[in-house]
Amino acid sequence: MATTHRLPPRPQPLQVSSANGGSRPNYIIFMPDQLRYDSLACTDAPTGDGKLLRTPHIDGFRARGTLFTNCYTQASVCSQSRCSIFTATYPHVSGHRSLNNLIKPWEPNLFRSLREEGGYHVACLAPRGDTFAPHVTELSLDEYGFLETPEFMPRFGKGQQKLEAPPEDIFSRLFYKGLRKRNATENNNNEDGEDDDPASDLQNIIDYDEAVIRSAEQWLDCPPTDKPWVLFMPLIFPHCPFAVEEPYFSMYDRTQLSSPLATSNPAAKTGYEPRYMAANRARYGTDRATDDVWREVKATYYGMITRLDDQFGRILRKVDSVPGLWDETVTMFFTDHGEYLGDHGMIEKWPSGLSDALVREPLIIGGAGLPRGKTVAAMTEMVDLCPTMFEMSGIGEHFPHNGKSWIPVLCGDATEHKPYAFSEGGFLTSEEPLLEQAPYPYDIKAALQHEDTELVGKAVSLRDREWAYVYRLYEPAELYHRHSDPHELHNLAAEAEHKERVDKYEKVMMRWLMEGSDFVPWEKDDRFPKVELKSPKEQLEERQRNGGKTAAVA
Repeated sequence: MATTHRLPPRPQPLQVSSANGGSRPNYIIFMPDQLRYDSLACTDAPTGDGKLLRTPHIDGFRARGTLFTNCYTQASVCSQSRCSIFTATYPHVSGHRSLNNLIKPWEPNLFRSLREEGGYHVACLAPRGDTFAPHVTELSLDEYGFLETPEFMPRFGKGQQKLEAPPEDIFSRLFYKGLRKRNATENNNNEDGEDDDPASDLQNIIDYDEAVIRSAEQWLDCPPTDKPWVLFMPLIFPHCPFAVEEPYFSMYDRTQLSSPLATSNPAAKTGYEPRYMAANRARYGTDRATDDVWREVKATYYGMITRLDDQFGRILRKVDSVPGLWDETVTMFFTDHGEYLGDHGMIEKWPSGLSDALVREPLIIGGAGLPRGKTVAAMTEMVDLCPTMFEMSGIGEHFPHNGKSWIPVLCGDATEHKPYAFSEGGFLTSEEPLLEQAPYPYDIKAALQHEDTELVGKAVSLRDREWAYVYRLYEPAELYHRHSDPHELHNLAAEAEHKERVDKYEKVMMRWLMEGSDFVPWEKDDRFPKVELKSPKEQLEERQRNGGKTAAVA
């Protein structure tokens, strides 16, 4: 019989005492999609738009909790990042390097561990996808789906559908839809029966995210009372297409917003630039995008975020309305990855893109007696989420992973966590047949990867508090100074004065890959297990009786 190695639980750091969970806190996980770190007023990042951003509820939550300013997600694409976060493994370790390789039944994951090891009731009130392979949802969750039915679903929630591209214009290739109209599932060419009247009332529209929020509000009216619980809300906004209803669409004065052409203009770059950027700019035709075009896209993206902020505020109000719930519940706010939003003349994301705009994580944690108004500047990674929640929940380590609990920097006085934060992405050229095939509006992105797979070649980045270094399998390296060059415009890797630093980081990366390339499983197999087969003698006698024919397998 196989045996499993386990570690005893660490002392729980939170002083929680609840009727349903005892010393184990509840958890609320609020997870937007494709949210840039610098798109919140409270992150105070150098975008030029910080004072204009309207995210009062997220800002208020930051004041009641802890903001991590140097946290990085381990991949810049949906599935890869989510699988990494919830298995606490780097993508190269688990093989979760593509959109279609999801968490398997034999892989440990955060939700299943909380459920089976911690006795938690786990509810995911949104059929988001991009996380679990077939049958793993049932193994990991107690509840899955909406309590309130949405009027429409995002197109990827209904399966891949082949769409006709609209007449070619720059806005269509920037994933921009603009003002969302009544019943506009994707706001695309009236094909879904939308009302062309832009004045249509959309304030009460029930789209995917609104259905999640309404479901959560109802669920929090009657959560489990006999065990601790997890409420997971994976949302869609502000993932493209960039479209939002009033009043959010007109909320931001376009003339007041900064243009990416002023802060991250490709023409201002020095040093080697990875080839995928120029290839995307050329194929998407982003040279046609003027300052006004980029400001229009940004204003709509920010409007989507303010809508998201209002919805998060409703969840916080619901928590505050229940006596004691804030003090018994750890609330977490984070995303899977960011968005280019015009940086480098790019839009959306790229599988081997490791720009700060894509992998920097706006992580905020609060409630259950956690510090208020604290800032953690230490280098941290999203693979650290699982061990952190296990420690908070009194669950002993029971599978190998790449994470390290945030508790010393979150609850204690520690100022350092990990020396570096790593992110990765991309593919081998031999993996080209496995890459995604996608219809409009992702047709260009998918086609480029098949036409020239080196554009999406494997890459790894490391960051410390001062520098960002990127190693690419098929292209030269990159080195950026994070403080003087936050938009990563000036690649210093080839400059002689930085050779020693580049050599150092390359060795650091080699050591990281060596240390974390795989795990010895904690489940030990019997070296000589019992084998349930008929003996060779029995099978020989059967063949002799049956004229050489083998017995049918039951």
